Amino acid sequence: MSLNIQIDSAVALLQSLIETQSFSSEEDGTALLIVNWLEEKGITLSRKRNNIYAFNKHYDASKPLLLLNSHHDTVKPNKGYTRDPYNAEIKDGKLYGLGSNDAGASLVGLLTAFVHFYEREDLSHNIVIVASAEEESSGPNGLNSMLAHLPEIDVAIVGEPTLMNLAIAEKGLVVFDAVVKGTAGHAAHIKENMAIYNVIETLQWFENITFDKVSETLGATKVTVTQINAGSQHNVVPSQVELVIDVRVNEHYSNQEIADYMVANVPCNSIQPRSLRLNSSRIPKEHKLVQAGITLGRETYGSPTLSDQSCLSCPSLKLGIGDSTRSHMADEFVYIHEIEEGIALYIELLEKFLTA
Repeated sequence: MSLNIQIDSAVALLQSLIETQSFSSEEDGTALLIVNWLEEKGITLSRKRNNIYAFNKHYDASKPLLLLNSHHDTVKPNKGYTRDPYNAEIKDGKLYGLGSNDAGASLVGLLTAFVHFYEREDLSHNIVIVASAEEESSGPNGLNSMLAHLPEIDVAIVGEPTLMNLAIAEKGLVVFDAVVKGTAGHAAHIKENMAIYNVIETLQWFENITFDKVSETLGATKVTVTQINAGSQHNVVPSQVELVIDVRVNEHYSNQEIADYMVANVPCNSIQPRSLRLNSSRIPKEHKLVQAGITLGRETYGSPTLSDQSCLSCPSLKLGIGDSTRSHMADEFVYIHEIEEGIALYIELLEKFLTA
C-alpha cells in the first residue's frame, strides 16, 4: 500500500474519531472505530474496556518490546468554540475538531506506522500498539490498567503533539492539599491565632522553596499554590484555610521524595498528596531511538506537560503530530501537512530504529 493511501486512510479515521464523542471514560464509540479500522487491515487485536491493543504478526518472545501509545479520549469542548467541535471539516489545509491535535493525529499516525510494520519479520523489537482511554482524566482504566496485561516493555513512544520533535524528558506531577488552622470567632472581636493570618507564613514558604537538583532538559522542580479557600460569611473568622499546591517534578526527584520533604517541612497543620503515581519520565539522549530521530533532523527538549508516560517505568519518548499549544483550545485543529509529514517521520524513525 502506498504512503499516500495510508495517509488518506489515517485522515479518514481521524475525521471519524472527531465526529464521535469520546470524553474520558466514555470512549466506547471511538474504541469501536479503531477496532473496525484495524480489523479491516487484517490486524489481530484485543480490547480491554476501551483500550485497544495489538502485537506485530511475527511476535518473538526473545526480542525486546517497543510500545507505541496514544489516546482516543478527549476533554470536553470549552465555551470558546465558534465551530462545531464534532464537525471534522478540512478548510485551508486545517482539519478542525475536538481531539484533532490532542491527540488524534498522533494516534492515527502511530496506528498507521504499526500497520506498516505489522508483517515485517526482520525487526529488532516486537511492537505493541495501545490506543488507550482515560488519558485526559488520568483515570484508572487507561494505559496504567493495561500494563499488567502486557509483557515487560523495554522502550516506548507516546504520541502527544510535539511538532514531531523529541521530548526526551517530561515533568511529573504531585498535587497537595494543605490545611492551616486557627481559632474561629466573631469578626468584631480582636482575635489571635487567626487562620487567615497564619497562612501568610505558609504562602511565603511555598513562594521561596527551591529544590537543588536542576534538570538540563526540564529545569527546576516548580511549586505553585493554585487554590486557596477559607470563610463562609463576612463576620465569622474561619477556623482553617485550605490550600491546593501544584508541584511539577523534574527527573532528579521521585514523587515520594517530594512528598516526604513537604510533609516534614511545610509550616502548616497538615499536608497530603492526592497521588504519587504521576512520576517524571525520561530517555537518555544517547538511546538509539533518540539518535535515530536526531539523524532525521528532529530537535530534543524537555516537556512541561503530563502524559501517559507518567505510568511507564521504561525509557520513553514523547513524539507526536501537532502543536501542544493547540491542545484544549477552542476551535482545535491540526494541519493536514503535519499529518502527512508526521506519518512519514514515524515510519522513517522506526525503520532506522528497528532495522539498522
